[in-house]
Amino acid sequence: MTRSLSEVPRGETVRLAGVDSDRRTVRRLAELGLTPGVEVTVLQASRGPVLVAVRGARVAVGHEMAVNMRVSTGTHS
Repeated sequence: MTRSLSEVPRGETVRLAGVDSDRRTVRRLAELGLTPGVEVTVLQASRGPVLVAVRGARVAVGHEMAVNMRVSTGTHS
């Protein structure tokens, strides 16, 4: 089951399933380490930006973008 990153509560780890956006945005997110299949942990979730931990870094994602990022629950491969 997938949901948007904006729906994930603080402290939960999820796997990025995909991004519903234009190629430029998808490429920019990939440059930040946010690629399909990567595990992300939500550090802060609010009406503003969503702060996640990914590949040893912290990345802030705007709320509107987080709405367009599909994630799946669980960390299994």
